[in-house]
Amino acid sequence: MSSSQPFHFNLVAAAHATMIEHGFQPEFPAGTDKELAAIQAHPAPPSVPGAQDLRSLLWSSIDNDTSKDLDQIEWAEQLPDGHIRVLVGVADVDARVHKGAIIDGHAQSETTSVYTGVKVFPMLPIELSEGITSLNENEDRVAVVIEFAVDATGTVSNGKAYRALVHNRAQLAYNAVGAWLEARGPAPAKVAANTALAAQLKLQDMAAQRMVDGRFQHGALDLETIETRPVMLPKDAIEIARLEKNRATSLIEEFMVAANGVMARTFEQAGVASIRRIVRTPKRWDRIVELAEGLGTTLPAQPDSKILNDFLLAQKQKDPDHFPDLSLAVIKLMGPGEYVLVKPNEVSPGHFGLAVQDYTHSTAPNRRFPDVVTQRLLKALLAHGPQPYSENDLNAIATRCTLMEDNARKVEREMQKRIAAVVLHPRIGQSFPAIVTGVNQYGTFVRTLNPHVDGMVVSGGKGLDVGDRVTVKLVSTDPQRGFIDFAA
Repeated sequence: MSSSQPFHFNLVAAAHATMIEHGFQPEFPAGTDKELAAIQAHPAPPSVPGAQDLRSLLWSSIDNDTSKDLDQIEWAEQLPDGHIRVLVGVADVDARVHKGAIIDGHAQSETTSVYTGVKVFPMLPIELSEGITSLNENEDRVAVVIEFAVDATGTVSNGKAYRALVHNRAQLAYNAVGAWLEARGPAPAKVAANTALAAQLKLQDMAAQRMVDGRFQHGALDLETIETRPVMLPKDAIEIARLEKNRATSLIEEFMVAANGVMARTFEQAGVASIRRIVRTPKRWDRIVELAEGLGTTLPAQPDSKILNDFLLAQKQKDPDHFPDLSLAVIKLMGPGEYVLVKPNEVSPGHFGLAVQDYTHSTAPNRRFPDVVTQRLLKALLAHGPQPYSENDLNAIATRCTLMEDNARKVEREMQKRIAAVVLHPRIGQSFPAIVTGVNQYGTFVRTLNPHVDGMVVSGGKGLDVGDRVTVKLVSTDPQRGFIDFAA
């Protein structure tokens, strides 16, 4: 579906205002340009004593079609004992952005890049995050390499982290690689032209599929929500595209979960305090039990991620159309993730949704500040030097990161609604197939099936219930408030 801009509603200005409203500072502070110039004056990778030179390996990256801030690259090899050895190279942002710098202070305050759909508000200047600290194709870079081995059951072992020189030989995208891995489409041009790269990606995919199966056996949740993204067209027009998961997105997700686990255990074994990423055992488990009971399944009184996932897998088979809505309800009832300080010899609350006990954030330092902190903790550990942050510092950083990540979600959610209102405005009066997603004291809510947008039924909704399929007519849109109103 496409549209021309129906009226002059400035989505970029709305995004900027929404950022400020939720506590962000979209402009970089005074002094940034001077620091940036000093960094750019030395484009070659900085000298790292003791770093391994791994530039000869066939590294590649897989990310979104439009991504320019490349945080990680991957490489794998088959070992004689049947294990697959995996290396994840992570951009060494700390090598360029030093603790206490003006750019670092801004990153610590913002804590995350915010993706509003019409404009990215980066945590770091784009000259860094899309340039000198990005693992761009055909560029030598310094990296933190996280290594592990995967056995036939998907168990991860032999984890370690170290510094290295790397060279990304192929920047690839999820959609094309995923279609090829699933035999739904041809090999991407770079893969078709390089049989060694094709074999490399197949091996990475094999490792990832083992890991998926292994985590599901331990209770990782198979959740699937409907996500969309705006696509900018010529003459400022916009369309809404649905984001699809595939084997390539799964590959990267599995490698990142494993790499983050390796990093968390590295700190734990060394007796070093760190920031962990957690999702607590759901406080509203009773409501999840009620949801399951309404769908004919009895869950235990005490939270059990394995049994919950068995229920989710069964529902996905039984009712795929409504599975995204069930997933969304479970996600909300589990509660959001948060960052916490974990002291030496202290048990982490773990990550309920991923079914992992040891989990930190370390693989996206161009866009998340906790990952930069993790790099600094690791480097101090490798150098046998003093830790750069006290436990009080880490606790304050964790609290700030949780707050600002929550605020970033609010900004992104508000902008998604505004963008949808702008896209649909020229189609007022048209009808759409939809599913009822909610009925409460405020009204009846629906999600149209093409495009996927959420709105309210302002007339004719009496008697409708969640799960009903209906045809709705678009009555009005209000981009400023992000409202989309339908009649049934």
